[in-house]
Amino acid sequence: MSDDLIRYEALVLDALRGVVRAVLQRVQKRGVPGDHHFFITFDTRAPGVGISKRLKDQYPHEMTIVLQHQFWDLAVTEDRFEVRLSFNNIPERLVVPFSAIRIFQDPSVHFALALRPPEADAETKAEDTSQSEMQLLPAPKPEVEGIISLPKPAKEEAATKEHADSDGAAAADRPSAEVVSLDKFRKK
Repeated sequence: MSDDLIRYEALVLDALRGVVRAVLQRVQKRGVPGDHHFFITFDTRAPGVGISKRLKDQYPHEMTIVLQHQFWDLAVTEDRFEVRLSFNNIPERLVVPFSAIRIFQDPSVHFALALRPPEADAETKAEDTSQSEMQLLPAPKPEVEGIISLPKPAKEEAATKEHADSDGAAAADRPSAEVVSLDKFRKK
């Protein structure tokens, strides 16, 4: 197999980060629309991350923030976003480069992106795997990650179980979440 001199994995990862950037730019201009809300998990050790020592001590590897009702001063640039949030009634300013984001979720529409740099070595990936991520991704983790389908809420799941798929299989027999790997489409 020849070397990937174009670096497709890096290009795809950049494009996925562009989705996060575009969403946050819309929120910066218009606010959070409807029931949308965002869970953003990022590597607190990544270059360019700006958080207080208190938060760094509390979250030495990874942190998840929620952008929904109570956040202020969202600023989005080409390579990062900045936001003010309150942690135990203490206001904090966070600076998060898009390259530090590991997971972006909008549970209101069952959408999530898993973002890992392709050049991350196995040791770093093992360190970054957290309990909350394992709950989010019940399927085996692929080498290169991409779009994730989140499980449906219980009320939608119950309604779906009543209907059969076109192939006759019950919807309940399907896995609750699916990770689409770029490796699936590579020639072997």
